[in-house]
Amino acid sequence: MIVSRLTCRALTSHLCAGRGRLRVEMTRPSSDLAEFRKIFAKAQHIAIITGSGVSAESGVPTFRGEGGYWRKWQAQDLATPSAFSRSPSLVWEFYHYRREVMLSKKPNAAHIAIAECETRLSKQGRSVVVITQNIDELHRRAGSKNVLELHGSLFKTRCTMCGNVAVNTKSPICPALEGKGAPDPKAEDARISVENLPRCEQSGCNGLLRPNVVWFGETLDSDVLTAAEKELDMCDLCLVVGTSSIVYPAGMFAPQVAARGVPVAEFNMEDTPATMSFRFHFAGQCGSTLPPALERHETETI
Repeated sequence: MIVSRLTCRALTSHLCAGRGRLRVEMTRPSSDLAEFRKIFAKAQHIAIITGSGVSAESGVPTFRGEGGYWRKWQAQDLATPSAFSRSPSLVWEFYHYRREVMLSKKPNAAHIAIAECETRLSKQGRSVVVITQNIDELHRRAGSKNVLELHGSLFKTRCTMCGNVAVNTKSPICPALEGKGAPDPKAEDARISVENLPRCEQSGCNGLLRPNVVWFGETLDSDVLTAAEKELDMCDLCLVVGTSSIVYPAGMFAPQVAARGVPVAEFNMEDTPATMSFRFHFAGQCGSTLPPALERHETETI
């Protein structure tokens, strides 16, 4: 189990003489790529935690921050069980739009570097696992095999009646949604009847389908979370790629790994609340900073 108590690798503290006051000194994480590469060359079990930043470089909308709206709603307005209960048509329009957008996007250099690293190191008896908060499946499309999707997938559905989870890459996902889901704030809601929304194809069911993603207010899949914790307990190198480290529980993962002395390297556009607890920080677009970090090391023989 991942340790629950957080410590800070870069934190050094001592009492000021004679006054009993705590003074804290913090040092910046290293951006020494050569030093990171030495650690990378020896690592046997690498865990890579990814977030929306890595997909944003492929042009995937994040629906966060300024301008992060679909029509007049932000994701947290629609990605909830209560929103689906009130208006399954509106929620399906939102997710249909996201599915169609993703079908037009491609993995970027960061996705490809991770996938190529996994393939190469697996031949050396070493492992790479991707623990992602993204639901876009770009890691899988890039070629990654060992992927744990914490928040589910846009291209899987779950039946609200029988609970069956199935891969679904249809475009459109159902005839009634064809041409629907325009993000324009002036677009009118389709108001599709429940009977014409995506339905379960299991024999004798025909229940209403929902996206198999973790919505606000829902808990993560316990099996996926357990698998992620097992990988993080085992890893001897951890990378944090394109994530703000503020979405929990994923935001706790890397700081807890760092707390037990495992090197953690952050690849991000800017600092995050967790940056100071990591050994390395490489600023910039992941598609530029990650490939040279994960390329074949001179000590690799295969």
